[in-house]
Amino acid sequence: MKQQGVHPDGAEGTSEGSSRPDTADGGRKASEMADDGADEHRQDAHCDAVEGDEPLLPARVHRPSDLMRFLVGVLSIVVLLAIAAFAHGTTSGLEQDINKGTGQAPDLLIKIAGLASSIAILLVPVAFAIERLIKRDGLRIADGVLAAVLAHGVTLATDLWVAKAAPPSIQDALTQPSPGDIHALTDPVHGYLAPVIAYMTAVGMSRRPRWRAVLWVVLMLDAFSMLVTGYTTPFSIILTVLIGWSVAAATLYAVGSPNVRPTGRTLMAGLRTVGFRPVSAAREDMQDTTDNGDRGRRYFVTLEDGPPLDVTVVDREQQAQGFFYRVWRRLTLRGITTRSSLQSLRQALEQEALLAYAAIAAGANAPRLIATSELGPDAVMLVYEHTGGRTLDQLPDEEITDELLHDTWHQVRALQSRRIAHRRLAGDAIVVDRSGTVVLTDLRNGEIAAGDLVLRMDIAQLLATLGLRVGAERAVSSAVGVLGPDAVADCLPMLQPIALTRSTRATLRKLARQRAEREREAVLEASRQTRAARSQESSDGAEAALDKHGKKAARAEQRAEQRAEKRALDEALDEAREEDLLTQIRHQVLRIRPQAPVEPARLERVRPRTLISFIAGAIGAYFLLTQLTHIEFGTLFANAEWSWVAAAALFSALSYVAAAMALLGFVPERVPFWRTVAAQVAGSFVKIVAPAAVGGVALNTRFLQRAKVRPGLAVASVGASQLFGLGCHVLMLLSFGYLTGTEKTPSLSPSRTVIAGLLTVAVLVLVVTSVPFLRKFVATRVRSLFAGVVPRMLDVLQRPQKLVTGIGGMLLLTASFVMCLDASIRAFGHEEPTTLSLASVAVVFLAGNALGSAAPTPGGVGAVEATLTVGLIAVGLPKEVAAPAVLLYRLLTLWLPVLPGWLFFNHLTRKGAL
Repeated sequence: MKQQGVHPDGAEGTSEGSSRPDTADGGRKASEMADDGADEHRQDAHCDAVEGDEPLLPARVHRPSDLMRFLVGVLSIVVLLAIAAFAHGTTSGLEQDINKGTGQAPDLLIKIAGLASSIAILLVPVAFAIERLIKRDGLRIADGVLAAVLAHGVTLATDLWVAKAAPPSIQDALTQPSPGDIHALTDPVHGYLAPVIAYMTAVGMSRRPRWRAVLWVVLMLDAFSMLVTGYTTPFSIILTVLIGWSVAAATLYAVGSPNVRPTGRTLMAGLRTVGFRPVSAAREDMQDTTDNGDRGRRYFVTLEDGPPLDVTVVDREQQAQGFFYRVWRRLTLRGITTRSSLQSLRQALEQEALLAYAAIAAGANAPRLIATSELGPDAVMLVYEHTGGRTLDQLPDEEITDELLHDTWHQVRALQSRRIAHRRLAGDAIVVDRSGTVVLTDLRNGEIAAGDLVLRMDIAQLLATLGLRVGAERAVSSAVGVLGPDAVADCLPMLQPIALTRSTRATLRKLARQRAEREREAVLEASRQTRAARSQESSDGAEAALDKHGKKAARAEQRAEQRAEKRALDEALDEAREEDLLTQIRHQVLRIRPQAPVEPARLERVRPRTLISFIAGAIGAYFLLTQLTHIEFGTLFANAEWSWVAAAALFSALSYVAAAMALLGFVPERVPFWRTVAAQVAGSFVKIVAPAAVGGVALNTRFLQRAKVRPGLAVASVGASQLFGLGCHVLMLLSFGYLTGTEKTPSLSPSRTVIAGLLTVAVLVLVVTSVPFLRKFVATRVRSLFAGVVPRMLDVLQRPQKLVTGIGGMLLLTASFVMCLDASIRAFGHEEPTTLSLASVAVVFLAGNALGSAAPTPGGVGAVEATLTVGLIAVGLPKEVAAPAVLLYRLLTLWLPVLPGWLFFNHLTRKGAL
């Protein structure tokens, strides 16, 4: 860590005899210096200036708590409207009961309440604004005004929606006949109350007890008077409050809240309140890691008559950083997170102080806590004796000796002897002082009375941390020398990425990418050498082959050379393959304890894949239900010709076999055919939750990788299949379009829309080629595509049988879909015979399929149906036949295969094929 600022000589003295009060807390708090954080900044202006240069704090911060309030508010509004829409009887009864109860109130009380609330609802915000302006806190007032304006706009939009488009049940719940005019309705949302609530929430009035009490009294009086006089409904009052509150939270998160973090001057004033006499405070420049979000700001403080101090300042904004990550860990991991996702400052201070005292009592070397205090309502400070030294991350490799490693493990053993878990034994939490002693810092996230699972995770984390610096062998050897082989062996089930810190996982991912790049370079080099040798041998033996006319022998020799090339590539890959660090650690431990458990423990309560599958299933079910609700099954079944429906279903089933052929034709490796067919059926589930052009590509790539095709070759095979399929699609569209044109179908002539679309594409191409950044971006992507796809297609061209399989599969796939659509048309067109040719059906299908692939909706929902229906009508098919035919076609090719696709997806996932 680097300190920003200049400090007096002697600042690095020992910590004995420091000037501090007799008690840890000092009996006083710095919060007594001011009534809030913003005022404290200004009142500390008389304090001595901070020597050196402190990094400027951002003027505004985006608090996750504001985002959470906004989301909770929106969810509450949705629930309220759902209750109003689907529980009409309950809402009507509730309104009648409230009106009956309030109708018995005395008229004098109603008049007084109405007058008082009308005056107070305007005076209270103005009074608070004056109070804030006197204290020079105009930023809060500006935020409040912005929130009020936005709330007023949302109120107007809600009123318009309720009046014009809302269901009648919602209108009845939010409005009633106006007492002054029975032909008019009351406002669904109060146009003045919602802005006032948004204003008062945004300026922070609710965080001040006195103003909060006044606010609630005013709101209750206004609600009471409006309900009694009949100018509102209970649901309207609740909706108004939720809109004002949600808009205020959204405004604060969008523009940011004024930053009231304590500065160095505030820190020095706070140190004086607990008995110290500081001279200067220099903020330490923390390393930028993913785990430093909520560790607080650290200062190096020099005193007039004592050794320096290390002071940590924690405020609400820093404490909230990483909130969503902690929530995710708490929801997905099994019982290894005990810390609350969002602690109060008091709880954070007490936990860190407790862990500091407990670590020293256990005999571990930890910073000594000598004072704590609050710095206003939004920050706390913890004062430690100065440690000095460097972190493990800052030490050069040659200084990390075996003695240092053993000392580190001794500190961990001392903590674990009292069942104290550190929970973050990363490289920047291990400090080596000037005497070479190891000190464990950052105990804030630790745990008292920890369970065996958490203690073993500490050992696994430290093994990974030390292994990244000195290698697996030295890390395991030092751990066994201090903790014993049994303790180290017991941590093997915890040695998995999910149990490590975010910074460690990031480092492991970076090393994995580097290993993959080295393996790729080794394979490419071996391929170049093998091709060069084969080219030389081919030129030497060409004449001999011509003399003997041994074509059969030449083909056998070519196949033998290809097998030899594959063996050479595999050997090169085996030689270049490196074990990851965690695997190396496991092997080192197993050498010492061969019977050690190696099966990873199940730490995840919910796996990401399970969650994604559940969400995908919910989305697919939603789209399916929304489509099925518009189907008139009686008419569909009564008018359908079931023989053609069965034929359409057979053609739909045949498309999965064709898709498997189209994929395997571009994969030279041996892949099971029927398992590939099953993967294509599973793709019918995937494409319903992802755009059609994305889901199938990802699933096929994953399937080939699981089939032991190298990742780069799997991507190249799928890319070659897609590229070749695109070419075939364009050629067939042009060919069938020509055939349709020869049949004199004038409605398929290029329209203005088509011409405009082509011109738009041309303009986009010109823009991309003229802008250097975009041109470089596209060129890089295209180059990377052809770098893998073109060599893969050259390999396929050397195997005519594979090429025929791929081309035949693509043609059969298109023919299956065309015949399915044609059979769907005939199933409903038997009563009104049409002269629609198969070429016209093919043109309509190819156009609809192209648009569906480009549409961002899952499975091309909406775009494909509209294109196919309009296209069939354009070529002369009656609307009464086109609409149900397209619906039947989409049912057979998209919606009905979802369930078997889901079953095959789960089956292949369990078998490890996906």
